Order: sequence, then C-alpha cells, then structure tokens
Amino acid sequence: MTTHLVPSRPASAGRVRLAAERLELAYDEHVVVDDLSLELPEGSFTAIVGPNGCGKSTLLRALGRLLRPTSGQVLLDGRAISRTPTREVARVLGLLPQTPIAPEGLTVSDLVARGRHPHQTWLQQWSRGDEAAVAEALARTGMTQLAHRPVDQLSGGQRQRAWISMALAQGTDLLLLDEPTTYLDLSHQIDVLELVAQLHAEHGRTVVIVMHDLNLAARYAQRLVAMKDGVLVASGPPAEVLTERLMADVFDLEARVVPDPVAGTPMVVPVRRLHPVHLPGEG
Repeated sequence: MTTHLVPSRPASAGRVRLAAERLELAYDEHVVVDDLSLELPEGSFTAIVGPNGCGKSTLLRALGRLLRPTSGQVLLDGRAISRTPTREVARVLGLLPQTPIAPEGLTVSDLVARGRHPHQTWLQQWSRGDEAAVAEALARTGMTQLAHRPVDQLSGGQRQRAWISMALAQGTDLLLLDEPTTYLDLSHQIDVLELVAQLHAEHGRTVVIVMHDLNLAARYAQRLVAMKDGVLVASGPPAEVLTERLMADVFDLEARVVPDPVAGTPMVVPVRRLHPVHLPGEG
C-alpha cells in the first residue's frame, strides 16, 4: 500500500452521533470507568489515549454496545443504544476489537462477507448489492488479490486490513477501532492509519480509535481524549491536549513536546520516568 500522510482536518461542528452520559463501567465489583461524559460529533476523528489499564478499551466496548454500563448511558443519535435493536445498531456502527480472531480456515472474502449480515433478512438474503459492497471493501484495503487466502495465513498487517475490510463492507458511517496497530511494525502501522484516515477524509466517517502511540495519534486524529484511572482528564485538539503538564500528570513522564517536523502536530520526546518503578531484586 502506498503511503501518503493525510493531515488531520478541523473537527466538524455536526450533530453528536455518539455520546456517553455519566458513564460508570465495571467488571464484577471493580469500577474501571467512573462518571465519564463524552460527545463524538458527526464526521470527527477522535483518538482515545492514556496509560495501560486506564479504561480506554473498556470505554470503547461500551460505546460499541458490547458492555452494559452499571450506571449512565450511551446515546446513539440521541437514543439510548441499549434500547436500540442490535441489527439497527450494526447498520450504523462498526466495531473492530483489539485482537479479533477468525475461525480456522476462513477466507478473507468469507470474513468480509460477514459484514453484510446486518443488511440481510429472511426475505432478502445475499444480493448483488452485497457482492458489490464486499468487492469495494476488498479493493479499498488492497486485499482483492488475497480474497481467497485463509485469514490465519496472512501477515499481521494483512489481517488488520482484512478485518477493516469487513467493517467497511458493513457499510457503517461510525467506525470504532481498538488499537488496530497493535503488534504491527511501524510501516504496517502507517498503512493501517493511512487507510483509516483516507476513509474518514473521503467518506466523512466518524472514527473513534484507541491508540498507544501519542505521536501517531496526534498526527492522524483531529481530537484527543486523554484518560487516567477511568476518568476523562482532557479532551480537545492535539495541540491543546498533548502538553508537558499532561505528560507528567497522566503518564508520569517528564517529556518535551515539540512540533512534528513532518506534520507540524505535537510530538512527544520522552526524557525520563518521574517516579521509576523498581523491579523485584533491584537495590
């Protein structure tokens, strides 16, 4: 895939597509996200960042209706997502989990075809429209030549593109991605992020992505949401969120924030951990 860096565009002032209201999320008795409110405007590209274990992926699962809140609610187009029929949600919202697993031997084309299931009924099964949607999704992700390959025989970057193809075939204009660049080398990370940025820029999709790499998040997203210990601590354009003070408060890191020499977006240069963690056996 050819790489062309896509600069972030200013966030649109469109209607709110997805929102969290006073959200509390927990596993058993352990509260992971506490009293969190967030609005995601139509056509925006938002990256959720924060240290490990801060609740990023848990929040994304709740936004995608995979996790029921213990209190508060998620709204999809102003309507409680918990009271919206599953098929209706799947027609407008696509969620790519952090480490999706395909059944053994499933081919790329069969995986992508599963994205069309929300659009089918007992009366209307597989159609020419479904066929066209799958072909377009494969073409857009550069996976057409690999359509008949089993997913479990692909490289990491190819697998990620296959799963994104499925989300594209689903035809949703809301796309949630949980760390889609995990386990990928830098060149494949750029491939995936370029693809997502292109889908956002050309088709106006509303994108929410959980990321660890702050510099790539700042380069591609219009807006950053920073979390710590299950609480939203900052939200706004990357230049407003990625500050040296935030790096200290949220990541326990002394850092310098300078302009990215390519994109002009904030770039974090680590200096040292403010409170080093001593491993067992250390003096």
